[in-house]
Amino acid sequence: MTASGPATTTDLRTPALVVDRAAFEDNCAAMDTIRPGRSLRPHVKAFKSTALARELDRAGHRGFCAATPAEIEGMVRAGVGDDLLLANESLDVARLGSLETDAVVTVAVDSDPILDAAIAGGVRSILIDIDVGLPRCGCDAETGERLAARARAAGLEVRGVMGYEGHLMMVPDRERRRAKVEAAMAVLAEAHARIGGDVVSAGGTGTFDLNEWCTEVQAGSYTLLDTHYDGSDLPFRPALGVLATVISVNPRGWIVADAGLKALGMDHGDPTWVGPGSVMFCSDEHVTLRPDRLADHHVGDRVLLRPGHVDPTIARHRTMWVVDDDPTEGAAIVDEWPIDLRHW
Repeated sequence: MTASGPATTTDLRTPALVVDRAAFEDNCAAMDTIRPGRSLRPHVKAFKSTALARELDRAGHRGFCAATPAEIEGMVRAGVGDDLLLANESLDVARLGSLETDAVVTVAVDSDPILDAAIAGGVRSILIDIDVGLPRCGCDAETGERLAARARAAGLEVRGVMGYEGHLMMVPDRERRRAKVEAAMAVLAEAHARIGGDVVSAGGTGTFDLNEWCTEVQAGSYTLLDTHYDGSDLPFRPALGVLATVISVNPRGWIVADAGLKALGMDHGDPTWVGPGSVMFCSDEHVTLRPDRLADHHVGDRVLLRPGHVDPTIARHRTMWVVDDDPTEGAAIVDEWPIDLRHW
């Protein structure tokens, strides 16, 4: 680290995001054995950091997808990736049309108003977003075919189709998950046959090795993983933690640390305490923990929490601090990854 920055995790103000470098590298290596190079389009919405994205770029992943126009703009400013997909519908795409000189910028389209915004905004290429079962964005094949014809008539390149089987990521039985993915991708394949193009973009961390029908997988959570995915049949392990400081020890059997709802994404439940005990509950600025042995814990100690959901946890912080050792024991900080893709 620089002379003015924190040298060890002891120097960090808490709550602070820390990344286990070895776990991160192992996760990336596991993904690359199945989805090398252009067969993976990492989703920056998961980690919101061009510094982390640059690590993936160096490993050969030159195409990225994003959820917000700001994420696309940030990637272009940082010069990371040469093929950027806004894998989400937006009426605010005029800001992206002028970026085509620096990278190929493609946007997802599922309706006439979204297509109109792309045309008016100077966007040059699109993917037709197809509904494959998740009740979110996407259109049917007939609508997609009509939109593709309109786009081509307006001079846009229709690169192909995308569809997100997000509702299948956590199906517990692997073979049942595979069968459901195949059914969802049959819908996407039918649309692709009608629409054309070279790209069939789909998938995510939970189906990265089961989706054999797409040309590229949109996965991002695998890099850092969260407890929602941990324990499933995936070759990844948690790399992200929220470091917190014990601020109170109650003789009735609990301790309190300074990381609560404002430091953690809670939509997938409570965080997991990496320690001998359990999480009781979270409040705005606090997490209450019940240790197995109260006498082992003191005010000023550091504790590590694993979030239930990576994406919204990261969006609450400004920086990820990369370490090689136990962050609760004053590990040396080996890198700093600014979270520079937050907001919209």
